[in-house]
Amino acid sequence: MQAMHLKSLAHSGPRWRLLLPMLALCALSPAQAQSTETRADASRVVRVKVYPGSATVERTLRLAPGARQAIFACLPAGLDAASLQVSSDATVRVGELAVRQQARELLGNACASPLDERIRGLEDQIAALQAESAGIGYAAGYLKSFENAGNGEGRATPPAQIGATVTALRQSAREALTRQHQIKRQQEALERDLKPLLAERDRAGAQGARVSTVQVTLAAPQGGELRLSYQVRGPSWQPSYRATLDSATKQVRLERQALVAQATGEDWDGVQLTLSTGQPGAATQGPLPRPWRVGIEPPVQPMPAPAMAPAPALAAAPMSRARVAATDAAEAMPSFDVSVFDGSFATEFAVPQRISVPSSGQRVTLSLGEHLADTTLKVRTTPALDATAYLIAEIAPPPGVWPAGPVNLYRDGAYVGNGRFDTAQLGRQGLAFGRDELVSVRMEQPQRTDGTGGFIGSRNERRVSRLYTVENRHRDGITLQVLDAAPVPEHEDVRVESRYQPEPQSQRWNDQPGTVLWAQPLPAGATQRFSAEHVITWPKDARLRERP
Repeated sequence: MQAMHLKSLAHSGPRWRLLLPMLALCALSPAQAQSTETRADASRVVRVKVYPGSATVERTLRLAPGARQAIFACLPAGLDAASLQVSSDATVRVGELAVRQQARELLGNACASPLDERIRGLEDQIAALQAESAGIGYAAGYLKSFENAGNGEGRATPPAQIGATVTALRQSAREALTRQHQIKRQQEALERDLKPLLAERDRAGAQGARVSTVQVTLAAPQGGELRLSYQVRGPSWQPSYRATLDSATKQVRLERQALVAQATGEDWDGVQLTLSTGQPGAATQGPLPRPWRVGIEPPVQPMPAPAMAPAPALAAAPMSRARVAATDAAEAMPSFDVSVFDGSFATEFAVPQRISVPSSGQRVTLSLGEHLADTTLKVRTTPALDATAYLIAEIAPPPGVWPAGPVNLYRDGAYVGNGRFDTAQLGRQGLAFGRDELVSVRMEQPQRTDGTGGFIGSRNERRVSRLYTVENRHRDGITLQVLDAAPVPEHEDVRVESRYQPEPQSQRWNDQPGTVLWAQPLPAGATQRFSAEHVITWPKDARLRERP
């Protein structure tokens, strides 16, 4: 459509043809107005294995026939030189390695950081939009001059040309104003994206960043492929889960995910990614015992009185282990807390598709499969602590490897909260899917009396009574669990006698002494009362100690 307008203006006279370059400038897209820049790196990252707090990166490099040297440039400054490994095709003989570090800024654009590249790209897009907006402004000013000419402020336009150009001018002006509005919105969005990148560059001190270069001496008469792998500290991954309960079908869908992030200074573009629970770089063996020496301390010698002399200058004290550890922790890259699955050595997750992880610290979510499990729904409450009922889904631990991690919980399509997914606790406590508002829980004011008991009042006595009432307002029956705490004596002179109504199913729920469990079905509209009375006695000349 715009091309038709321009063509119409071209046939309208010489004065209108002056307008064509300006309108053509407005028609250029930002992509046409900006140039691209390619990196000079010859090697590329092909596969990465991520551990909790580190990663093993593998790069490949194509060798030309007759090559005698290969250089892997722009590598992270934090790579572990001791972890360097080089492999190649059978026709390539590999010699010695040399590693050096230098400032990134000395290499210019050939070794620009991914962060700088993203900043430069956004700045180029903003500049292109500003240039386009300026071109539209010039064109609008030129159109304004013709409006003034038509009002008698300049030489009048011949009537024969007015009819041929008015429509094209009006349409071009409308499109120019619309485009200016779009440019403003695009520029605002780009500036929002640019702001955190600039802050990250300032925080990381990108101007003083350093990079590593690995130089390999070799002989490749027929060319071939060279592979370099190295360990770098900082990248990490964290297991994450999504659990969705369908209360109608009584099924829970478990989605296993992984959150991956890295800020090594190099982007991972389209790499084969593997996640591992291993811990490379950790201690390879535990400490060995030292001889246990015993003897007699020498007698303490009296300290002589200090002489009145100038105090000597304090020598620099060696840094303590605690300070050294704190320093190392401050310099280390942040890592995620990943629980290692109790397997033989480590568990690995191979991601089937190629993955890109930017070097910005941004977390990338990966799917590691899902599992559909049947569940038994129960309503659990602890009235002494919280007069609220919660919906619990009891499921068997899913097959395979499911490292412990955070879980987002959904019930019947609605988000209810988050928790922690741990297969070791799944069979004991289940997954909690939020409040059950149709189950009413009430607790009467606990009764407590102190007195004496035993033979002629020889012992102190304390009676504690608790009463709970639970009402099921569902249209269907529920399976109810009521938990309560009972006193557990820690001394042989402390005695406890407990009476319950009704009798609880367990007084050691989940093998925890003093944790009482009532479990029973509760029909729709029914109400059930639970009572507990504890009598605690102890010697009269002693003081009772109570702690939760």
